Amino acid sequence: MLAAERRKTILELIEKQNSISVGELCRMLGVSDMTVRRDLRILSNSGLLERVHGGALARRGRSYEPPFFIREKEYAWQKQLIGKRAAELVNQGDSIALDVGTTTLELARCLTNTPNLTILTASLPIANVLAESPNLRLILTGGQVRPQEHSLIGHIAERAYKEFHVDKAFIGVGGLHPEAGLTEYNLEDTLVKRSLITNTGQVIVLADSSKLGEICLAFVAPISAVDILITDSGASPTVIEQLSAAGVEVIFADQLSSQKESDL
Repeated sequence: MLAAERRKTILELIEKQNSISVGELCRMLGVSDMTVRRDLRILSNSGLLERVHGGALARRGRSYEPPFFIREKEYAWQKQLIGKRAAELVNQGDSIALDVGTTTLELARCLTNTPNLTILTASLPIANVLAESPNLRLILTGGQVRPQEHSLIGHIAERAYKEFHVDKAFIGVGGLHPEAGLTEYNLEDTLVKRSLITNTGQVIVLADSSKLGEICLAFVAPISAVDILITDSGASPTVIEQLSAAGVEVIFADQLSSQKESDL
């Protein structure tokens, strides 16, 4: 196993178990104690885990952002349904913005054959999905590439969003709280999201139920900025009631999909 693959496996194990010992990792990975300790040191220096005596812990503070490749696997089924439901809100001829994130990536995968779209994004994974679609116009914001996340950040990305007025913006968030609003782990991504939300006709948040009621480090926008939330039915009824009372239209992607299947 290559070093990069081994460290990816270590992160996946720690995210799943919340903690793990050096001995466990040695047995699971078939490598020496020295190799494991070196990997943990590198991952800790990158801010991806917390080293403790004899092992490591998941880093769960409000500023800790799980790596993209881990988030992509979490709540994967719900994210796919949310992406499919969001695609139903996109009409031919729309100009839309797709925010960075694993759920907006699922939406992008549903739009590859939708004709006559203009799509603006600061996400390289989304651009890769849509780059070969012949019937849409794809615009990248430009900017500095954020390592591991493959998002475009900085003044160039912020300014690009301010230059366009889109019909709909599909937003991904780290947390969505009735009082704290939309929040994110990373300040630089947050500043780009703020510019994105400013010039759009309709703000549609795509967030699986694990994001609802959560508060991350950096403030993006108040709940009043959100027109529609698409989530799954695992969300807290209390949080949903509070969001609805604040004027947010809440759509449950999995309930709608189940109803459609029963109608066939």
